[in-house]
Amino acid sequence: MHTTLILGIGNNLLTDEGVGVHVVRYLEEHYADTRGVTFLDGGTLSFTLAEPIAEHDNLIVVDAARFGEPPGTLRCLEGDDMDRYLTGNRASVHEVGLMDLFDISRLSGTFPEHRALIGVEPESLGWGDYPSGCVARQIGPAAAMALALAARWRH
Repeated sequence: MHTTLILGIGNNLLTDEGVGVHVVRYLEEHYADTRGVTFLDGGTLSFTLAEPIAEHDNLIVVDAARFGEPPGTLRCLEGDDMDRYLTGNRASVHEVGLMDLFDISRLSGTFPEHRALIGVEPESLGWGDYPSGCVARQIGPAAAMALALAARWRH
């Protein structure tokens, strides 16, 4: 059976910036017993995440992501589409950190077989411990999207 790490990243003190963390918390609260899936709050990223990434076959990253679309837009980028987005979009500290983590996993031979970025277009990145309304409404749908991907990749 293939295992999937669902990694929520972001700073949950900066409104929409923390959406990935809120999605992972939602998943832990409602789907803690999902077989073959690990939920991890990755915060604002660090190299210590290289080990949990290496321990799983697949990786789903959930984060606030700028697509140039209306706030609250939910998108999923898989595989090469994710890589192209991260390579061409270094506006966020997270995206730079993700590429570094990917480089580590490539060098160590543990690059995820399947990978995806589930992103929600932010509205606000100001101080606040909960996302704006349009982003908060995407927490459940983003969680469902992540679980559906993990289920598809499990087989």
